[in-house]
Amino acid sequence: MHVVNADIEEIFRKVADLLDIQNANPFRIRAYRNAAVTIGRMSGNVADMVARQEDLTELPGIGADLSKKILEIVETGRLRYLDTLEKNAGASFSELMDIPGLGPRKVRALYDALGTRNIDELEAAAREGEISSVPGFGEKTEQNILKEISRLRERSRRLTWHAARQAAAPLVDYMRGYDEIRQVEIAGSFRRCRATVGDLDLLVSCRRGADAISHFTGYDDVSDILSSGTTRSSVVLRSGLQVDLRVIPQVSWGAALLYFTGSKQHNISVRKRAISRGLKINEYGVFRDHERIAGRSEKEVYASLGLPFIPPEIREDRGEIDAAEQQKLPSLVRLEDIRGDLHMHTTATDGHNSIREMAEAAKKRGYDYIAITEHSRHVRIAHGLDTEELERHIEEIDSVNEEVEGITVLKGVEVDILEDGSLDLPDTVLQQLDIVICAVHYQFNLSEKEQTRRIIRAMEHPLTQILAHPTGRLLSQRDPYEVDMEQIMNVARQTGCVLELNAAPERLDLNEIHCRMAKEHGVRVSIDSDAHAISDLEYMAYGINQARRGWLEPADVINTRPLGEMLKLLK
Repeated sequence: MHVVNADIEEIFRKVADLLDIQNANPFRIRAYRNAAVTIGRMSGNVADMVARQEDLTELPGIGADLSKKILEIVETGRLRYLDTLEKNAGASFSELMDIPGLGPRKVRALYDALGTRNIDELEAAAREGEISSVPGFGEKTEQNILKEISRLRERSRRLTWHAARQAAAPLVDYMRGYDEIRQVEIAGSFRRCRATVGDLDLLVSCRRGADAISHFTGYDDVSDILSSGTTRSSVVLRSGLQVDLRVIPQVSWGAALLYFTGSKQHNISVRKRAISRGLKINEYGVFRDHERIAGRSEKEVYASLGLPFIPPEIREDRGEIDAAEQQKLPSLVRLEDIRGDLHMHTTATDGHNSIREMAEAAKKRGYDYIAITEHSRHVRIAHGLDTEELERHIEEIDSVNEEVEGITVLKGVEVDILEDGSLDLPDTVLQQLDIVICAVHYQFNLSEKEQTRRIIRAMEHPLTQILAHPTGRLLSQRDPYEVDMEQIMNVARQTGCVLELNAAPERLDLNEIHCRMAKEHGVRVSIDSDAHAISDLEYMAYGINQARRGWLEPADVINTRPLGEMLKLLK
């Protein structure tokens, strides 16, 4: 049984929520919530740490008790303590708390008033108008609940790219470990690095297809075999992720990889181009009459159509074929282009490592600089810093700069944008900083006009330099707030305010459309990890994926530049 980090994270979140409903000790609740965050943000797999017999208590916020519970989850795939809590509270309580705006207290209030124990009962109560009669709830809340239930059902069918990768990586390793298999590749939306993934298309090349199928269906994380033939099979993993396997002849490998990578619209445009040249293209190759003229590699397939290789990330039929024909494909930004990371947190607020530890870890990654950007006082849930605390924090950063050679630690803050668009800290403090990031963390339900006006006022402040996670989305959890991104782009260009591409896997905000907009408007982007622990620095790679989907080149990204040059680009 293969347990991934997302499994442990989900179990700990459910425990915390159910304890909250029971009004348990707040420190106990917080311990589980913090542990869930720690596990969820890790790039390495906890199950691998267990296999190597590493000390789990070395992880931030993981003590002896939680370490034992992690071991139980890894070994059995479940947690008896959660089973007990669900039995006492009703197993479906946890699913109610997946609905944005419904925390443990509200779930309990609705249960006490209406007896709602699951999403179906809650939806029925909302449609009957019963929720609006409960004290503390109104008609607007009732309508929001119906809207969020609909969105939740849609989102639940997709995983974040990060979660899909955690499920896919051990499966790919398993398939590559079979001697008879020559090539293994994940295609589909995963290969195009879409922010969320519905299922996985796994391609393999093997002399005997039946052997590959047998090996595939024998994977220990398979919970259900949907179909199984001699060259294809579909299974569902324990995570709920469906994986479709196809065995491909080597002579058709490139054609199949291109076809199953998609997107559908890209493939349609490729097919039209082939037809215009008197060719036929499908997953088996490129044919002139009945003669196969290409198919072994994607490069060969594109060349047969008079095109250079088109990177998978931009195969969305958004002008990439015309650009390729005109030899104007972008030189997409790469991870090795990044010189620094301008958004991260430490133990001073809601991070898990010290300033020095973050600096040393970033130095090992080859960075020239980082910015420590703690939350400001308004973000109480993250222990945001007030004026005096931030000034002491500045002194600590100065000390680290004196002690750690080979990297510069910039003094920064992620200052909260208040509802009226003003900033959460006085100018006298902001003037002492190298990097001022502004961000929305509350009041997501303003109208588009109000939210846009609010953000623009913050961007126009002479001391703000970067707008963090500009649309506020949390993948699979919260939709973007309503904001006019065309206006945001125009103001960014006029003021020189940089837009952040937040690389945290649950954000990836800016999305690829907004990245492309920024490029077309001449607005610069900063790709940042928003790291809350050393392991989170690896999120930069996810941001690079998203930037590439948005056609961004190194020149479009400020933190591809040396420190001095980067600072000159900030207003």
